[in-house]
Amino acid sequence: MPDRNGGRLPTDLGVIARDVGSLLLMEAGLMSLTVVVALGFGEFHAALGFLLAGGMTALVGGAANRAFADAPEPEMKHGMVIAAGGWLMVACFGALPLFLTAWATPPAVMDAFVPAAADTASWEPIEVGGSVTLSSLAYFRDPLHAVFESMSGWTGSGLTMAVHEPSLPRAVQWWRSFIQWVGGVGVIVLTVSILSRPGSGSYALYRSEARERKIHPSVVSTVRTVWKLVVAYTLLAFAMLFAAIRASESAYAESLSVGETAWQALNHAMTGLTTGGFSVTDNSIATYGSPLVEATLLPIMVLGAIAFPVHYVVLNDRNVRELVADLQTRWLFVLLGAGVVVLSIQNVASVQITTGAFATESFVPRSAPLLDGAQLDAVRDSTFQWISALTCTGFQSAPIGRWVAGAKVLVVGAMVLGGAAGSTVGGIKIVRGYTVARGIVWQFSRVFLPKNAVVTARLGDRTLDRETMEREFGEAAIVTLLWIVALVVGSLVLVNIAGPEFGYADALFEVASAQGNVGLSSGITGPSMSPVAEGMFVLNMWIGRLEIIPVLVFVRAGIWGLNP
Repeated sequence: MPDRNGGRLPTDLGVIARDVGSLLLMEAGLMSLTVVVALGFGEFHAALGFLLAGGMTALVGGAANRAFADAPEPEMKHGMVIAAGGWLMVACFGALPLFLTAWATPPAVMDAFVPAAADTASWEPIEVGGSVTLSSLAYFRDPLHAVFESMSGWTGSGLTMAVHEPSLPRAVQWWRSFIQWVGGVGVIVLTVSILSRPGSGSYALYRSEARERKIHPSVVSTVRTVWKLVVAYTLLAFAMLFAAIRASESAYAESLSVGETAWQALNHAMTGLTTGGFSVTDNSIATYGSPLVEATLLPIMVLGAIAFPVHYVVLNDRNVRELVADLQTRWLFVLLGAGVVVLSIQNVASVQITTGAFATESFVPRSAPLLDGAQLDAVRDSTFQWISALTCTGFQSAPIGRWVAGAKVLVVGAMVLGGAAGSTVGGIKIVRGYTVARGIVWQFSRVFLPKNAVVTARLGDRTLDRETMEREFGEAAIVTLLWIVALVVGSLVLVNIAGPEFGYADALFEVASAQGNVGLSSGITGPSMSPVAEGMFVLNMWIGRLEIIPVLVFVRAGIWGLNP
């Protein structure tokens, strides 16, 4: 097929450029909406930053989309590259409003964003030109910090360069939550629903985001239904969190106005449901010091870790038994329960040898049978952090950096595995872990069978012949192996540059959190970390969100093209 550009560029590049351009146009629209938020709060410097960023993003995206408007429909090979390139470009352009807002805002205005009631005695002043500020907005004057924050948001990771989130403008707080809400479901999926392209091209994009189980025969209908579910769940989560914060008896919760409570409830509902984990409080969920808020967040995080087709079946058919019938959901609940028990035992045993690692007896003021108040709070923090890790949400209620190495490694296991495929989580995914485990057992059992035996295997409710099982086991094993190799390499790099105060368990924890798109931190991540480690984390978050294979296809295409 002849190109519109007269053959100067390959057709494959036109297909990719057009669809990535569509993603950037969509992102520009989200920036324009955030301009309205900034103006609503009277943040005119932020409004200018988002307006300029939106204009630049729309210019690039519109030019690419228009120049290659007649490019053919994408094939699977294009879908992989579009997914990888799209996430990368959306994250890079998503950093522009952070960067431009930071440079457009004078230090005196930045200081106005610091809450008057905040205890800033331990806050580190940031140099801005010839002045200083306590606002974390100043960190985004560093382009690497801005790209890190944007990649963390779009991939639903939740690690942050904003040390003190309450000192950010409302528009920036909204942008961080908003991109996690959109990115949690998937920029690619959202674009498919907007473009409404029928046929294999749309399905190629849909599959490249690892969401092959459809609710409807049409991919477009599927993703629209997913978004309806997300909006409905977000509204429900907002109402639940608003009520929980208002009912909390902690000093911090009681100090909040109704408007501030609503703002925090909205942001945490958005980032909790889509398992992103960005917060607008200074110490994530630990700021509230409220068991009620933590308990309210538990079902919200679990909802985000269940595959959306399962949500649809349960709600559409009013069939709650699907939660038990679905293989991934069943194992999710098993792992949630078992993990809470094991991590609680580990942390209860370490209470006497750790300092400041858990809550200060705010859960139950008196002891219970076999457990005193401090041990009960270790159970409380273990419950919340295990569920936050396995669902890849990343909300933090305890200083995990002070936990013993054994507890950190247990949480690493949860972050590596993650929740169900077809949800908003990161990690390897339960179905892939199950397939690898079953494949190992299957391969071992074949040793004892005669050569002429008819070999079959069961995966959930499916009976697979030998060829199908080998293919599925091989695909799951390859992704899992690549994931673990990247984790080990990244942790070995980080342990050598993180500083002597961090051990290998800390490095492994931090890389698993970035690559699993979780957001929990042992204390390594921050604006003072090595630029090498920060750049590596950007890569970890990117490959983790796309499960490595699309990124490898992207790199291969950049070097050798898309031809076989």
